[in-house]
Amino acid sequence: MTDYAKGLEGVIANESALSKVEGMEGKLSYLGYDIDDLVNECTFEEVTYLLQNGRLPNQSELDDFGMSLRSRRELPEGVVEFLKTAPKDALPMDIIRTGVSMLGLTDKRAKIGEPDHEANREVALSIVAQIPTIVAYYHRARQGLDLPPVRTDLSEAAHFLYLINGEVPSEAAARTLDIAYIIHADHGMNASTFAARVTVATLSDIYSAVTSAVGTLKGPLHGGANEGVIHMLEEIGDEDKVDAYVEDCLANKKKIMGIGHRVYKVLDPRAPHLQKMAIKLTEELGEPKWINMSNRIAEIMRERTGLNANVDVYSATVYYSLGIPTDLFTPIFAIARAAGWTAQVLEQLQDNRLYRPLTKYVGPAETMPIPPIESR
Repeated sequence: MTDYAKGLEGVIANESALSKVEGMEGKLSYLGYDIDDLVNECTFEEVTYLLQNGRLPNQSELDDFGMSLRSRRELPEGVVEFLKTAPKDALPMDIIRTGVSMLGLTDKRAKIGEPDHEANREVALSIVAQIPTIVAYYHRARQGLDLPPVRTDLSEAAHFLYLINGEVPSEAAARTLDIAYIIHADHGMNASTFAARVTVATLSDIYSAVTSAVGTLKGPLHGGANEGVIHMLEEIGDEDKVDAYVEDCLANKKKIMGIGHRVYKVLDPRAPHLQKMAIKLTEELGEPKWINMSNRIAEIMRERTGLNANVDVYSATVYYSLGIPTDLFTPIFAIARAAGWTAQVLEQLQDNRLYRPLTKYVGPAETMPIPPIESR
């Protein structure tokens, strides 16, 4: 037991109006709008506008905002060349990290020092629009496939699926990914959002802040968890092996991916939406074993430990059912969360203060003389 908040657990580090995470009640809202209502009645573009502007758009504003996003999808030539020549076995999250950093090299709007709020808003939109292109172009380049020209007639979700597959997706597939984007767009002071805010609080530029966030999201204890779920399901193999696998993990204190949450003490409010989509997709594909396995794991863990499934259990099944490669699961998380990262950074700069926590020193209590090198 420590006398400080290890990992800053429970510590309030700032104020934010963007997302409200109610862990004990299992609720999530963005600027006062419940996540259930946003999923049922809005698009990702509307949610991005909401996060970056503090209110939902009217139709005219949404049309203009959507076109503004779509017009920013092109990548600088140098970034495209990097994606074509990058190692084919590179981790896609490393590609995003480097790609976002490269975008900052040529964008003269991104400056350090006293913030230019209007310029920063423009940069934020560009980042949201260009990360999907980075992910999709690298995915195709590593397979030796052509890079489809960006289009301006597709939604953010539909355009990403078009870029990775080379063809326009069905409305159902696009809407499924759109919902996944919405529920991943923002989530309080999570690790990657904290990293972004800490970085920009030094009055560094937005690209540096988002690069920090991407590097943080890459970790398996944060964004990488959904990839771990699929690896776990593949390791289990069949529905009739789930019970034995879970029992073995419990007996040997092994981590089961997709179970429990640092904040939610009850059911993750995002999980039911993706569970519903996962059931629908797997039924359409005639391959329900993945969702059945996920549901059984969730059931056993709830009964045995009181822990609930989190969003990763079902997002993994949804992406897998959409034919998205496993190593693009976390990049899709980054695509969606870019809306929240940029909104959080913009909010930080509106009332900025440098983050400077203290550390509890546990080294030698007294200073010591330095011994001669030959006696060390």
